[in-house]
Amino acid sequence: MKQDKQRTLDRLARLEGQVRGIAKMVDEDRYCVDILAQTAAVRSALKGVERLVLENHAHHCVEDAIGSGDPKEQRKKFSELIALLQKTQT
Repeated sequence: MKQDKQRTLDRLARLEGQVRGIAKMVDEDRYCVDILAQTAAVRSALKGVERLVLENHAHHCVEDAIGSGDPKEQRKKFSELIALLQKTQT
């Protein structure tokens, strides 16, 4: 879990740098197509972070609920997972 957290933080730090780079490009009046290429890269990288967090949720939170044997908790975590998947698909 600690490794997952560090991977997520590392990706977010790279994203932060990319966003700063885009702001600099805008400030320098760089070519629109170049800026849009960078925003597409950021969007893709952010989806990667979402995947990591979703995987972590499934491997830990949902798995713990399944192991608990508590049907109410299992339904709750399953519903959360479905809601998260729906949000990330849009």
